[in-house]
Amino acid sequence: MDVVNPATMEPVPRDGATQGEIVMRGNNVMLGYYKDENATEIAFKGGLFHSGDIAVKHPDGYVEIKDRSKDVIISAGENISSVEVENVIYRHPEALEVAVVGVPDSKWGEVPKAFVTLKPGATVSAEELINFCRENIARFKVPKHVEFRELPKTATGKILKYELRNKEWEGRERKVN
Repeated sequence: MDVVNPATMEPVPRDGATQGEIVMRGNNVMLGYYKDENATEIAFKGGLFHSGDIAVKHPDGYVEIKDRSKDVIISAGENISSVEVENVIYRHPEALEVAVVGVPDSKWGEVPKAFVTLKPGATVSAEELINFCRENIARFKVPKHVEFRELPKTATGKILKYELRNKEWEGRERKVN
């Protein structure tokens, strides 16, 4: 297993900052997708299985997963980790559950939108959450929109971000690898 630049397949430096994709090979990795040669070819580009997980390597060899490649928001050419924005909002005392996805924007291509379930009795406004984010992360990463709602989940409680994203992009094509 390694973390590589997906374009060059070169390992990323062990600096804890340079992001790449986790790739792997071994007898515990699938052989391919059933009756889907095209998907198998894409998943095993360069002879390694591409996990879709974005990560960094630290000097001690520790690998830290940062996000899923499908969840990275590309706004005006800047990569924004949805997980990083979610972690900031989770620190707000009135936020119970959070999902951040990229939504269409005519100027920037896409921008972050936060879907938030508040704790019972909470009354924080969208503007207050946005200001909280401005105080804690770079300005370009701050959600441009906040929607308060119950979040869609699997039977095991995992938030279904793709459902939120698909609703926002309905009728449009999102160009993400």
